Amino acid sequence: MAKVRVYELAKEFGVESKVVMTKLEEMGEFVRSASSTIEAPVVRKLKESLNSGSAKPGRGDGGAAGASSTGGHQASTKTRPTGRTAHPRRSMAESLASRDARNQEG
Repeated sequence: MAKVRVYELAKEFGVESKVVMTKLEEMGEFVRSASSTIEAPVVRKLKESLNSGSAKPGRGDGGAAGASSTGGHQASTKTRPTGRTAHPRRSMAESLASRDARNQEG
């Protein structure tokens, strides 16, 4: 599998690009925009994550069941930016290693 763009995955899942970008950030992946490319292993993890979660937004019965369980209101999927960006001179492996080291300290 070749690199895939975020917007292509969003189209495949039937959701907005923002939803896919938010999910990738929750998984610890850095994406700048919907035009960013994603490696095959990350695509596999994302697909597993989205398939194991609840029903996909934008498909099925129109979300009627979800609306009634939240009192008629949609839950917000917005997340706060972490303020961290990838270091421009580090490889992805170095960035991940430093992130893992920080997580083990705290």
